[in-house]
Amino acid sequence: MLLRLRIALPDRPGSLGQVTRVLGVAGADITQIIVLERGDGRAVDDLTVFWPDSEPRERLVESLRGVEGVEVEGVWATREAPGTYPELEILKYITTAGDRALATLIDSMPVLFSADWAAAGTEREPHTVIHSSWRAPEQIPFPEIPARPTATTLDSGLHVSAAPLPPLALVLVLARAAGPAFHRIEVHRLTRILEIFLTLPAVERGVARQLRKAAID
Repeated sequence: MLLRLRIALPDRPGSLGQVTRVLGVAGADITQIIVLERGDGRAVDDLTVFWPDSEPRERLVESLRGVEGVEVEGVWATREAPGTYPELEILKYITTAGDRALATLIDSMPVLFSADWAAAGTEREPHTVIHSSWRAPEQIPFPEIPARPTATTLDSGLHVSAAPLPPLALVLVLARAAGPAFHRIEVHRLTRILEIFLTLPAVERGVARQLRKAAID
């Protein structure tokens, strides 16, 4: 099982070493560490670990609680292979996807961001879903359309990141039920991916054809 852990810890020498030792003793194989933020004597890190399927995730949390100053913000499953740059591969596929460019982007979002599902719909209400990924609900809970990519938590407890796609008159929604809310670094990463996506040739024409088809259907 590949898991993502988000922890807050003291930003001082030895703190991360304590965390890695404790996780190793618990049986976790650490494959990647990403520093999300540092400041005011604290750091927030995302750790990707291999964890035995037969072992409960609570063991990881309990082991970390024994480290002074460490707070566990979330533990959730991920499909993002550590040490790779999957967004580059996805953008490469999109360049030759034709009318499937938007669908390819949406289908890749849950893997890129360790999320549950993603969807894109028209910005005007009632929203028409243009494409949604596997595991997306039948009724997409579109938040209020933001002026720029943002992250929020809905009243239901669902963590979402929403981003407008102005040239296409669409909005993208990325959702995570387990784990923590989307971090500002994740929102920044999403922003950059979408900026590149919107500059790719034929994307706008392909989406326009999808919108016409959706209107006919």
